[in-house]
Amino acid sequence: MNSMVTQRSAFMDGRCLDKFQEKPKLLIAGKRHVRVSVVSSSHKPDHSIKVGILGASGLTGGQLIPFIAKHPFMDITLMTAEDEAGQSIESVFPHLVMHDMPDLVAIQDADFSGVDAVFSCLPPGASQEIIKGLPSRLKIVDLSADFTLRDVNDYVEWYGQPQKARELQKEAVYGLTEIHRKKIQSARLVANPGCYPTAILLPLVPLIRANLVTSEHIVIFSNSGVSETVPEIDQELSDAANSKVAVSFISTQKLISQGLVLVIHVQMAPGASVEDLKQHLIEFYEEEFVVPLAGDQAPNTKDVQGSNSCHINVFPDCAPGTAIIVSVIDKLVKGASGQALQNLNLMMGFSENVGLSRVPLPL
Repeated sequence: MNSMVTQRSAFMDGRCLDKFQEKPKLLIAGKRHVRVSVVSSSHKPDHSIKVGILGASGLTGGQLIPFIAKHPFMDITLMTAEDEAGQSIESVFPHLVMHDMPDLVAIQDADFSGVDAVFSCLPPGASQEIIKGLPSRLKIVDLSADFTLRDVNDYVEWYGQPQKARELQKEAVYGLTEIHRKKIQSARLVANPGCYPTAILLPLVPLIRANLVTSEHIVIFSNSGVSETVPEIDQELSDAANSKVAVSFISTQKLISQGLVLVIHVQMAPGASVEDLKQHLIEFYEEEFVVPLAGDQAPNTKDVQGSNSCHINVFPDCAPGTAIIVSVIDKLVKGASGQALQNLNLMMGFSENVGLSRVPLPL
């Protein structure tokens, strides 16, 4: 594989209930409208979805809890954490003191009898064995990398350990919501993408599918350390191109809070222009969390911090026929917990935006 990356980001540690749907309202994101469902969470129905969070004391679990606490149709009834078993969640995250949550329990003591859906925020390698033993009736969103690669040989090569839940790996749907929406709706197990694949694939997949950029000479520069998700990126871009794609990945290893900035150099297809790329992204992502910016506005992490948004824009490069795509997200929201909730919303028959109307926070 043509990559320069050897380590994963440190941050990555059914039923249809249409009667809950309410007419969506429109909020402004930049200069575009994003459709979100706005429902009060203060009066949740008695038959709300009961959610379990495995690895709730980690970074992604800590991001999920406030989202679900405010979700109008979901309640957290189970949270696991090995080292903090027996403690309250506010002892780990003091800012959650106002939320009424169950105490943390060890995974071996977890009771799934009253749970409808599970978020697994466990580390890669640990998640697959736990999920393999869960009741088959559960809807599951896995935030590790254990089920993102369809080829088990790729998993062994990149993660240095066997895939111990191969049948589940074949069943898992890749959870890039805006791209695989229909498959996610009927899935039992969704493999949630990490932050790098999310920020890279959201602009590239539509452009490659539309034959506006070539699948060769894709070079990605990151501001935020290294990533082991290159095979995941190659897999999804290869699907979009219907041919083998291998990207080059270069990192400055400069961490910037939760914000992730990716600069992607691409070769445009013969006859395609920067304006063609920009217009296609605008049309493809109408009323989505993905926001192609107008004019020469540069995407900035401060505009997506704490939100489930991805801001992108396309600029001309120095060499003829080439372009630069800039994509920014919040690593722990759109790059992890926010997208995970977006996926579970779809799996449970809700509008995918319910509970995700949080506005960006300043850095």
